[in-house]
Amino acid sequence: MKKVDGKLLKGMLINGEWLSGSAGTFETKSPFSGEVLYTVERCSPSDADEAVAAAKAAFPAWRETSVVDRANIMRNVHRLFVEHAEEIAQMVTAEVGKPIVAAREETFEYAAPSWRKAAEEILRYRGMLLPSTQDRTNNKRLVLGHRPLGVVGVITPYNFPTDISSIAVAHAAVAGNTIVWKPTEYAPVSCAMVADLFEEAGVPPGVINMVQGLGDAGAAIVENKDVKGIFFTGSTTTGEKIARVDPLRPMLLELGGDGPLIVLEDADVDEAVEAAVTGCYYYSGQVCTSAERLLVHEAVYDEFIEKFRQKTSDLKFGDPADQDVDMGPLCNEMTLNRARAHVADAREKGASIEQFGPEEGLFYPATIVTNVTDDMQILQEESFTPLAVVIKIKSAEEAIEIANKSELGLVASLWTNNLSDAWRVAEALPHGTVNVNETNNYWDQLAPFGGAGRSGVGRELSQWFLDSFTEQKLINFDLGGPKSDRRIEGGW
Repeated sequence: MKKVDGKLLKGMLINGEWLSGSAGTFETKSPFSGEVLYTVERCSPSDADEAVAAAKAAFPAWRETSVVDRANIMRNVHRLFVEHAEEIAQMVTAEVGKPIVAAREETFEYAAPSWRKAAEEILRYRGMLLPSTQDRTNNKRLVLGHRPLGVVGVITPYNFPTDISSIAVAHAAVAGNTIVWKPTEYAPVSCAMVADLFEEAGVPPGVINMVQGLGDAGAAIVENKDVKGIFFTGSTTTGEKIARVDPLRPMLLELGGDGPLIVLEDADVDEAVEAAVTGCYYYSGQVCTSAERLLVHEAVYDEFIEKFRQKTSDLKFGDPADQDVDMGPLCNEMTLNRARAHVADAREKGASIEQFGPEEGLFYPATIVTNVTDDMQILQEESFTPLAVVIKIKSAEEAIEIANKSELGLVASLWTNNLSDAWRVAEALPHGTVNVNETNNYWDQLAPFGGAGRSGVGRELSQWFLDSFTEQKLINFDLGGPKSDRRIEGGW
């Protein structure tokens, strides 16, 4: 790797300055080679509190900054991000092992445009003038607007380290909030490269602050009473802990998923197989929207499994920096150990296991699991690994029943050429999104995204993100004039 500017290895960006963290250091390692890439300064809980204080102090002036000025700053970040998107993509690949083609997709197509989209959204974020319905006069004017919350804590994951964070930070900030961002410890330099754009873009000091480190820094942000809103993407377990700290605080939690991909008897099997490969193995399954359960109708099961097996065996493993590689290593030992545990448990309980690809270092094979039973961990927990569980079903009703057993409901995929079946099954599935004749790993950056059940709270992207991190405020004006007799209806 090229030498990185030393300021990017400091623990925190506070009030526009790169400062040293006070809790020692931590290392970021290459998932591919295992080598130490960088040593980054680590922030303590007190450092996180300092960042919150800076954001709180910056809030009054930022809240009063015109919408046009805020939008223009976000456009500046977008322009600078595009200029640096290739080097940031390469750093994402180095730090988290995401294949370079997917890393470029993240930076060029998702992360950088988020800043421009946030600018356009805030310019079109509308209030309302409501009619007066309580009095029989025309004296009242009811004006509904939106006000920013204050300091928003943003805690982001490793699988889309620059994309998810850009969505959150851009939209929360353009709405008039100030930010304390704690990125994943697995991609600190990638995220620092994004944060380093803020000064040149014109972001005022204190508006967007960053603290690097481990879970204790994130916990300090969550527990700080001056933090008025929380954005978190990560595990359901951690999300539940965050929610318990202050249940009345606005929060947007995008948590786990174990999305089914349902193939009915009239589906285009070839297209469904391609979608399943993407759904199960994109970024080695380390995506919350992944297709972890393939529910395939018995009429096409044999054809599907044969073609899916062939496509899986064709996947190319190797150095994620190689443009021809489909699957690189998993990001970390924790994810690898989960894959091993789920497969071992399934094998012990009678499942059939087929694996394609190496199991060495952090590499884990693309794995097809069949003959599963409900008592297996692989059907009870999110895997977040390249494990494809294939289940034979007799009907759409059975698929719905299986899907409804899960407490997670993020994204489902449904394959059928029958419009009536598509509509009825999609409505019956307990998921925030159902993609019909499209892979689970598909989302639109201007449509609402979020889950049901234990998959999360709230919706992100576009105007829905602005809804999450502003409060509706109603102002009632009485202009004077003739009064009405309010006793007419009730006689009181």
